[in-house]
Formats: sequence, C-alpha cells, structure tokens
Amino acid sequence: MYIRRHIEDTIQRVSGMYPAVIVTGPRQVGKTTVLKQVCKDIPYITLDDPGIMEYAKTESALFFKTYAPPVVLDEVQYAPELFPYIKMIADETKEKKLFYMTGSQAFQLMKNVSESLAGRIGILQMLGLSLREILGRSDRTPFVPTSEYIENTGKEVQALSHQDIWQVIHRGSMPRLYHEDIDDHFWRQFYGDYVRTYIERDIRALTQIGDHTAFLQFMRLLAAATGQMLNYSRIAKDIGKSVDTVKSWVSALRTSGIVFLLQPYYHNFNKRIVKTPKIYFMDTGLASYLAGWYTHEQLQFGAMSGTIFETFVVSEVIKGYYNQGYADLCFSYYRDKDMNEIDLIIEHHGVLYPIEIKKTGNPSKQDIKSFVKLEGSEQRAVGEGGLICLVEAVRYLTPKSRAIPIRYL
Repeated sequence: MYIRRHIEDTIQRVSGMYPAVIVTGPRQVGKTTVLKQVCKDIPYITLDDPGIMEYAKTESALFFKTYAPPVVLDEVQYAPELFPYIKMIADETKEKKLFYMTGSQAFQLMKNVSESLAGRIGILQMLGLSLREILGRSDRTPFVPTSEYIENTGKEVQALSHQDIWQVIHRGSMPRLYHEDIDDHFWRQFYGDYVRTYIERDIRALTQIGDHTAFLQFMRLLAAATGQMLNYSRIAKDIGKSVDTVKSWVSALRTSGIVFLLQPYYHNFNKRIVKTPKIYFMDTGLASYLAGWYTHEQLQFGAMSGTIFETFVVSEVIKGYYNQGYADLCFSYYRDKDMNEIDLIIEHHGVLYPIEIKKTGNPSKQDIKSFVKLEGSEQRAVGEGGLICLVEAVRYLTPKSRAIPIRYL
C-alpha cells in the first residue's frame, strides 16, 4: 500500500522551475518510491545496477543517447561522471523537467551537484514518514504555534491515545514498517539490518572506519544522547578515539540525513550563552533500536522517554519544512549559563517562535518561563509560543502562548 507523501507536490512544483531535480536523504525513506509515483510515465534507471553504473561511468557521453531525457536516475551518486552531460543537455535545450534524480546525501554527491549544476537543479531533502502522512492527513502547512495554524490544522486533527503516540514514536518513520503488520521481532530485525546494510555501507563511503566495533559503539552512544547537547570529548573518551574522529563520524551521519545538529541561538546582548549544538536522530525508531529500547512500553516508561519524545517532535517539525522545499532551516535552541532554556526556536518569515517540548499531560506556565528571554532583546519580532506536549486539547498558558497537543504537528 502506497502512503501518499507530502513532498510529491513540491517535486512537481520545483521540477517546473529547473531542468533537474534531486531528492536526497537517508536510505529507505522512500525517495525512489515517491519519484516513481510522481514520474509514472518517465523511464526509470537505477545506478544501483552494476552494469548500468559501469556504463554510466565509462560511456558518459553516450549514456543519455541510450537513456534520453526525461528520465529518472536512481542513486545518481554512483556516477558523478554524468553531471557535466546533464549540465550540457540542460544548457542546450533550455527545457525544464528533464532529469529527476535520487541520491543518498553524501559529501561527494552534493559537491558534484553544487559545482556542476549550480542554478540548474532544485535540491529537495526528504526524511521518513511524518505523523500527518501516517494518519492520512492532507494539510501540508509547516508547523508554527500561531492561532491561524492551530485553527486550520484543528479541522483535520484526529484523536490519538498516548499508546498510539508511543507506538508511532517507537516504530519510527521508515515506510516499510507501515506496509505490513509487524511485531517487535520484525522491528528489531529491520533496524539491525538497516544499521549493517545501509548506514555502515554509506558511512564507509564517506569516511575511513577501521574499527567497526567502535563505530557501532559510537552510534549507540550518540543515540543515547539524542535530544541533548553534543559532548564530543566524552564520546571520544568512551570509545577510545580522538575528538577529530568523532567529529568526522558525526559529520558523516549528519550529511547522510541520519542526525540533525540544532545550533544554539545567539543574542548579541548576552554572552552567557551555551555554544554547543544539540543532536537529534531523524528517525526515533532507529534511535530507540540503537539505545536498546526494543518495545514501545519500554520506551514510554524508560529513562529516555523525555528525550525521545523531544526528538520525535523536532524531527516532525523538520519534516514539515523539508516537505515544502525549505532547505536552509532557521532553527535553533536557547540555553544560557543560568540554565534558562527554550527547546526550539523557529524563525519563519522574520518572526521568532519559541517552542518548549515536554511529555507532560499537565502543562503549566512555569514550563515556558524562559520564553521571556526573547522578548525585548531582539530587533526581530517574537511571535506566539507553544508547548508541545501530551495535553488533550489546546489551552492557553499565557495570553501569547499555548499548550499544544502533539497530534497538531
């Protein structure tokens, strides 16, 4: 069963602007499937096929005579030799909608794209299924905690029990896990295979990993730190590697779309700001697997439930913006040395929106007391704030901020 993806309309829109479109992101999130859905009448060529890949690399000048555009090219990072010819065809024809491509988000891929196809390609980032897609909702508006958003989204929001929410958080966002009825054994097998087959293969292509045991230990430690400030030195000490090695491995996971680094928000007036990024896994199923939470009950009542809940919220917000074609996200968090904290600040159309994230079902205005740190200290406007939590219905905490049920994401 195909689950309609919200990025489909964005692919159609962007393809009308450029000769080429590339959809990047982690493996298994559905890039190939969504392009096949959008481009049903266009020939599909996969460079995962060793014969086709070899032909593309050694006979690049002839490749597009055999496979004339428009064409879908899957896993295009395997044949960077094609990019100059894509540029040549785009410049000669001046046509749009010629090349639809997918690629796991690797250093070399994006380097080749930026150097060879600047101004000729639309780059879209794609993650796993969003909560809206899983529930079959049609609303595609990126999340902001405004009255307008809440009113419009509320028309389509379904009731969700706490158990339903935690099942989704634990299961994760990989489409294959929603195409069949799965049990905990299948879930564990899927993510075990995912780590071995996809992440290790891709990361090996990005950086030298001589000690695979240490790398797996590194990933488990990183998963245990999701939703927290990233301490490179502590991880390096725990796995017996250098800080530079850990930074290289984190960078590879970030470039592959596995993790997201949320940078701290800087106030010019206040130099007492913590400058360390926070790390978030983009798939809570993968984070749960790596951290050893093998059932949704274990996760819901375990020691990491709060940080995994926060990770899920942040990843859902990011998906909403990626699906609408936003690449450079103006997201940050605030924490000063007096421990005042705002989990997420969304800067959208020049307005700052403070977000707090808690798994509580009984929120209070004390939970958002740090929001005032943004007021009166910035030239940019500060908009309405939100506390994303397990409350049953939207409720005001202050005249300008609300508690918002997680299902409104």
